Amino acid sequence: MLHSQTHLRSRPVQAGHLRAFEAVARHLNFRLAAEEMALTQSAVSRQIQALEEDVGVPLFLRHTRAVELTEAGTQLLTAVGQALPRIDAAVRHIRQNAGRRHVSVTTFASFASMWLIPKLEAFQREHPDIDIRIEASDSAVDLEVTDIDVAVRYAPADRMLPGASRLFGESVTPMASPWLLKSGPRLKTPADLLAHTLIEAADAYTPHLAWLTWRRWLDANGLELAQPKRWLSFNYAYQMVQAALSGQGVVLARPPLVAESLARGELVEVFAPDAYPQARLVSPMAYWVLVSPHSGQRAEVRAFADWLAAQAVATRAVTGERA
Repeated sequence: MLHSQTHLRSRPVQAGHLRAFEAVARHLNFRLAAEEMALTQSAVSRQIQALEEDVGVPLFLRHTRAVELTEAGTQLLTAVGQALPRIDAAVRHIRQNAGRRHVSVTTFASFASMWLIPKLEAFQREHPDIDIRIEASDSAVDLEVTDIDVAVRYAPADRMLPGASRLFGESVTPMASPWLLKSGPRLKTPADLLAHTLIEAADAYTPHLAWLTWRRWLDANGLELAQPKRWLSFNYAYQMVQAALSGQGVVLARPPLVAESLARGELVEVFAPDAYPQARLVSPMAYWVLVSPHSGQRAEVRAFADWLAAQAVATRAVTGERA
């Protein structure tokens, strides 16, 4: 009898039972788990019972009005919670690879709208058979458990994961439209900024974004406590740049994100770095590319990563950053 129990409990556990277990453990409720899985509550209960028989110990404590994980259930949930998302991601990759070639990219919204999307047409001309899927989100995703192929991240070097490739660094400097420089109050010295509207990010004064603030720039250029004619704040970087392009004020801009506007002369760097060394304040942040470990061998993903690297070289040339 002991031999048969040992043999029984060493057989593979059915994946369906594990999915039922994960749903019940997440909700701590058989009814909610059954609704999520489109099964009856009794069917879910039978799957949990079968799993407990396979494992050999109870996984839940069943109270009158509540369900509680046992110690063994908690241990199993840790493993299942890691394994099922990876299995699902692998299946999605297999299904997608069986169809059209594609590259899924995640990055934050400002980078997508200001740097990546304007350049994508060039990649599509070179690779008309590769579909690009952009997921713009400020939340970082785990490339180990998602079906994302490439992530562009914004972080200091000491917080970047191993294997990341640096695209370019970052600085901030005053920029304005040529029309404002010609028709507005003079802008020859940093003190002249005080006669203008200054444009900045509404959330720039949170601790991790302090280097993006006009206050930091003004202090670094001998204008401590000085106040401009007017402040104009926006939630997103592309809104700030749009306001500057239309002549509404001077924006404290990040050169890599406005490289196209600089190259076309739509925005002008107000103070030449040679004349005012403090005009460009270096940020601790940089832009990085990470390729999913599941995707690195696919030719289309390699092509896209190489293209990003080439575009970064062009951006560094415009902004004057050395490689």
